[in-house]
Amino acid sequence: MSLPLSPPVPIATTSAISLGKAHARRLREIYRSAGWPCQDPLEIELLAAGLLDRVREPTGHECLRVTDAGIALLAATLSANRRAFSAHETLVERVAREMARAGRIAWRGLALRAQVPQQGGGESLRWCVAMPDVFSIRNTSVASYVEPIVHEVKVRRADLLADLRNEAKRQAYLDLGECWYVLGCDARGRSIGDASEVPAECGVLALEEERLVVARAAPRHSRGELPFGVWMALAKATPVAMADEDAQGLLGGA
Repeated sequence: MSLPLSPPVPIATTSAISLGKAHARRLREIYRSAGWPCQDPLEIELLAAGLLDRVREPTGHECLRVTDAGIALLAATLSANRRAFSAHETLVERVAREMARAGRIAWRGLALRAQVPQQGGGESLRWCVAMPDVFSIRNTSVASYVEPIVHEVKVRRADLLADLRNEAKRQAYLDLGECWYVLGCDARGRSIGDASEVPAECGVLALEEERLVVARAAPRHSRGELPFGVWMALAKATPVAMADEDAQGLLGGA
């Protein structure tokens, strides 16, 4: 006859456990699965925090179940992620519209090939795929005058700091053209970062009282014509509607 598992003993350090994205991710995995235990430190912390329960199945094996407190944490995390996604997409749309209003042709969500230095140093380069939030060029018929610009939008400080540590990603953006970081605001209306935190080779736009303000201009980029692969990617994608495109339909009206 199998004995029931004893409930976890509360300890004084349980309240000191710092829960992060890894904990929420593991909770989601357990909620969607059969609850097989991993018996790793992450699981220990979730058990100690009361977000997981150990359950003895009729077959005799032990599995894990997400508690009501764990479900509440998952719901709060999901809500926060949705708010952040909405804020990010709203700011991306705003930047793209501003570029179009300035007479540029802008795209969102492109995947463009770029060259970055090989890991380990040296002069050799490797290809990678860059996915800027907004990519725009001048509306010109001269290929060498397009002046490509990349805008990378951030609405969370943690995401900004992680992105700034990713030098290869930044080098890929700089290979495409000028690179600007667009800094949103937190829940209290404060900017998530400062221009001094962003490398000098990038420009900085900051959201201040619903206005996009140039906190620091990007250095002039010396790129000439865009590579053929970038032109092909632009040809296959749909740019943001220009400010006066709707007026074209009025030409044939009564």
